[in-house]
Amino acid sequence: MPFGDHESIPKKEKIKVSYLIERLQERVQVDLKPFVAESESEDQRHVTEAELHRPGLALAGYVKLFTHQRIQVIGNTETRYLKNLSEKEQKDAFKNLTQFKIPVLFLTHDNTLPDYLLEMASEAGIPVYGTSLETTRFMHLTRDFLEDQFALQTMVHGSMVDVYGIGILIAGKSGIGKSEVALDLVERGHRLVADDVVILTKKNNVLMTSATEMNKHFMEIRGLGIIDIMSMFGVRAIRYQKRLEVVLELSLWDESKDIERTGLNRDTTSILGIDIPLINLPITPGKNITVIAEVIAMNYLLRHYGYDAAEAFQDKVKTHIADKKEPGAMPRRAIEYFEGDIE
Repeated sequence: MPFGDHESIPKKEKIKVSYLIERLQERVQVDLKPFVAESESEDQRHVTEAELHRPGLALAGYVKLFTHQRIQVIGNTETRYLKNLSEKEQKDAFKNLTQFKIPVLFLTHDNTLPDYLLEMASEAGIPVYGTSLETTRFMHLTRDFLEDQFALQTMVHGSMVDVYGIGILIAGKSGIGKSEVALDLVERGHRLVADDVVILTKKNNVLMTSATEMNKHFMEIRGLGIIDIMSMFGVRAIRYQKRLEVVLELSLWDESKDIERTGLNRDTTSILGIDIPLINLPITPGKNITVIAEVIAMNYLLRHYGYDAAEAFQDKVKTHIADKKEPGAMPRRAIEYFEGDIE
């Protein structure tokens, strides 16, 4: 698709609780132990939101605004509240939860529930799992995983590379040389994220990029064919994910178009609602795009650390004008005295 058309890929509407448990254990390294395992029946529970909820008010009896469709987390506060109640009061309080179709309930900080409460959860079909993690830590890890699962995504045509730690998406019309520039950057020691098809995921208000399962670490060079970057250059030449920070759009030289020459006017492109710096680079014979891409990355780093070359040069121009030099006066050279090193 042409760069600039960013149709979002439909995000997941729901994930199975069994998938959530498996991923939290294997990918996020969260220790979980089942108190009430998920039912194997067809009526499996699903998670539909990235947000989590602590059901303190619901246990106390206020269920009017109870967001029961979210994952429920019981920590020290809720557990100690229940322990201060009699057995009948505990059952009545816990019934405020089990009357709803809760997807899953987690007990944090090595907390447990009495067997009669776990039996109530089992009868209601609510899976219950425990973890040794503190509540805030567990909620952070789980929410981060769920935000990734339910994140907005889109797909663009281009080559994504990591240049000096800066994620640059090389875009442009088909056949303009995006893959060749990316290959040259890899040969110079930089890292390929994806070629041809780049998946962008909006997570925590940043855009993360990756290849597809099909094209990861493969590249197509017209006239040569498909090459395997990891096999050819080693594992240090690839990355599976990288944050998008700059879009470098290659275009053919057109004298009728105004091209930015100072860097003071900064263009951006909006992808999934996030503005990304956009550099339009016209291609002419002899222009070394690879070196320019490295300079773009280093210039981005300089700006990030507080130095802007365009603004510094503008300040010099303003100072020169303020000095009220005579019209036509010879520009002052950068050095006042040559120290005898004339060759």
